[in-house]
Amino acid sequence: MRIGKIVKSNTHVDYVCQIYGPGEVADPAPSPEDYAFGTFVRVELSAGLSSYLVGLIYSTILMNPEFGNLGPRLSPPADLEVFSPDYLREQATLVGIVAVGQVVPGGTHQGVPRLAAAVGAEAVTMSADEVRDFHASQPGDGLALAYAPLLLAQGDPLIPHLLLTVVNRLGDLFPDHARQLAVLRGNLAWKTAVTPAG
Repeated sequence: MRIGKIVKSNTHVDYVCQIYGPGEVADPAPSPEDYAFGTFVRVELSAGLSSYLVGLIYSTILMNPEFGNLGPRLSPPADLEVFSPDYLREQATLVGIVAVGQVVPGGTHQGVPRLAAAVGAEAVTMSADEVRDFHASQPGDGLALAYAPLLLAQGDPLIPHLLLTVVNRLGDLFPDHARQLAVLRGNLAWKTAVTPAG
């Protein structure tokens, strides 16, 4: 599902995506479940390239410029849609996306992607098959999670929780690797419990 467009970046791997609102896309507007914490998304690169960034949604920001503005209104919000259809709605939902790799015609690359997304690039949720293909190691049926050190180096307290969410999802997609994922899950669970305590 198309969830939004890139509006800025904080670093080479950290993007801000504005979620589509009602009437901005022909399809139904995305629901909060479509851009939930830990959702894998693909961010299209240049139109001529058949490659995309793979990212994870790790944060949500609600923008409401009207908060704290207690002054009188000339028109109530319901009347603005009728009398001022060109009125810009300034409220927005933004999500943070951290890029964890790139898919190119020759295969996949996990870690810091070589290319960056452009402003206006569309973010689309990835299917289970796309997530499975991105994590399948090159020799065949193995499981690769080479971007985990990149995420842990970010220093954000939500990252261990993000990785736990990813590991739980990968457990459903790679049932043959349950033992390896259980070890990683235990390590991350310990880190989420101990790191905040100092």
